[in-house]
Amino acid sequence: MLFQDLHVWLDETPRSGAENMAVDEWLMQSVGEVPFLRIYSWDGDWVSLGYFQSLVDAKELFGKVPQLVRRWTGGGIVDHREDLTYTLAIPRSEELASRRGNESYGAIHREISRCLGEGGIGCQLTQEDSQNDSAACFERPVAWDLLGDDGTKLAGAGQRRTRWGILHQGSVVATEGALDGLGSFLSETCESHEPNETMIWTQMAVKYASKGWLARVP
Repeated sequence: MLFQDLHVWLDETPRSGAENMAVDEWLMQSVGEVPFLRIYSWDGDWVSLGYFQSLVDAKELFGKVPQLVRRWTGGGIVDHREDLTYTLAIPRSEELASRRGNESYGAIHREISRCLGEGGIGCQLTQEDSQNDSAACFERPVAWDLLGDDGTKLAGAGQRRTRWGILHQGSVVATEGALDGLGSFLSETCESHEPNETMIWTQMAVKYASKGWLARVP
């Protein structure tokens, strides 16, 4: 177990890309002393690109079909039309937040692997980066990503270290509901918690919906 206590939000409201990113940033800023797991979905067809990714590359990969949003975290370009998404907001007081990026990344993916395995989905951690240089996240496995039994990538994530702790945004290719029990693999004690600060994250979503944020050059 990575945590002693964990707040879990099975967010059943599909949200736009801008609102999903705003909710996650708000969770990080307000996490307090207890880690927070949010499992959520998207309203419409969305692709997210990492903080340092090129908007040009995203448009070349996916054209004009999906809508695009830029994440606050790093990582590649992710197609959210067929994946499951989750976020972990980890307070800086947690031991996991003191580990190096690859160590915290791998530790979380080990628990994802256990959760998927319990549901009959075979997968394993990869310990090296792929030679593929694609900007598309699921075409380029990196160390501590999860691969299926056929070698295809099943899970990846982006992280951001902040003054509040670590924000970890993850994507998993699996059947609906496969992550619903993830909290019990991450923590000894899970408490369902659904925040209601809608007005705050609606205001924060303005940034993620802006053309300036999407087109920003890192």
